[in-house]
Amino acid sequence: MDTRQSGLAATRRRVVVTGEVQGVFFRDTCRRTALQYRVAGWVRNLPDGSVEAVFEGEPHHVALLVEWAGQGPPAAAVRQVSVVDEEAEGLEGFEVRSTPY
Repeated sequence: MDTRQSGLAATRRRVVVTGEVQGVFFRDTCRRTALQYRVAGWVRNLPDGSVEAVFEGEPHHVALLVEWAGQGPPAAAVRQVSVVDEEAEGLEGFEVRSTPY
């Protein structure tokens, strides 16, 4: 659902997921799940072994994606999820970004 068409304000959450979350298809599964929920944003591995993502869209769908991040794909072992509310930027699409160095 496009929040602009529904009249709902977009929600944005930045999440950092720790645990065994790299090398388990976390980013690609996150991208596919975000597209399923029609959530925009991005996901990337961080040098410390965690995964960072930004989810933006209809509040209920963003909440579902944040909940998904707490479990991740089947091979992941999520230890902790930190969530920060941010102001929506009007992102479109969902991408897997490179690891920052």
